[in-house]
Amino acid sequence: MEVSPGCTTGPYFPVDFSDGSEDLTHRDGLTAKGEHIYLTGRVLEKGGAPTRNMVIEIWQPDASGVFRHPLDPRAAQADPGFWNWGRARTNQDGWYRFRTIMPGSYEGRVPHINVQVLGIGLTRRLVTTVFFGTGADPVLDTVPAARRELLIPRADPVLDSKGIGAFRWDVVLNGESETPFFLD
Repeated sequence: MEVSPGCTTGPYFPVDFSDGSEDLTHRDGLTAKGEHIYLTGRVLEKGGAPTRNMVIEIWQPDASGVFRHPLDPRAAQADPGFWNWGRARTNQDGWYRFRTIMPGSYEGRVPHINVQVLGIGLTRRLVTTVFFGTGADPVLDTVPAARRELLIPRADPVLDSKGIGAFRWDVVLNGESETPFFLD
């Protein structure tokens, strides 16, 4: 059976992955270029209850704004030390953590990381985006102005004290502070 593009996860899903896929900064013995950061947070239900064993997947461009994917015309220029894709699970308290790089911008986009949330109790995957700044962006502009702050992480001084920039961004699955999700 051949899988059509409409049946696959993506758009930048790797051919294979293994444990340790929450660290996007080392690939084939090389280290990613750019500013290394942590992106961490919790996946929460209404009222702040943590969700455990949720799967968070991210995909993003490298520090130069290039994806290692055939649909990116600059794919041959992608940083060979950067994965572009990662996966983490939440622990019993709802925490996840990625080590990645500050994404570069491309085609007039605000630097961002694409996010997918999967887990028991969800009838479909949830897709959203973390934006590292504000400004004109065709995706961010679709979110009501009063809710855009829910898509912007805040600096995490505790993790940042270890010498690597760190950002906290919680995913809220429902309720008044629900993270804005996009239809895919």
